Amino acid sequence: MRFQVPQFIEVEDKIFGPLTIKQFIYLLGGAGASFIVYTFIKNILIDAIFILPIMAFALALAFYKINNKPFINVVEAAFHFYFGNKLYIWKKIDKPIVAKKSVPDSAAPDFYVPKLSDSKLKDLTWSLDIKQSVNPAQNTEGKSNF
Repeated sequence: MRFQVPQFIEVEDKIFGPLTIKQFIYLLGGAGASFIVYTFIKNILIDAIFILPIMAFALALAFYKINNKPFINVVEAAFHFYFGNKLYIWKKIDKPIVAKKSVPDSAAPDFYVPKLSDSKLKDLTWSLDIKQSVNPAQNTEGKSNF
């Protein structure tokens, strides 16, 4: 016993002339919304401001495809994005530590700054303290130079 397997399952059936049932419902909904706007406002110029976007949206829902997907999928994804919960995750990226290169002597500054080590500084302060207390006319043995 053989069974017949459907061949074209991704193609929708054309029910209302060249339109599928989804396309017909989208166009019918756009026409109904346009009729409701027209009955409330009653001015054709002001109606056009509201009716044209409604009909453009209905036509896009019925016929426009992005990447071979219906426009309704894009609208649904937009609603989920704007009104859904969002989870923001921060991932820290560790950067490698790069050693700084020493400055060559040719790039040294033009002025000279003398540096004193800790021991030289102590010796200098000690010698200044001692020599201030001693009379400069006398040498270190207490004898006069004159």
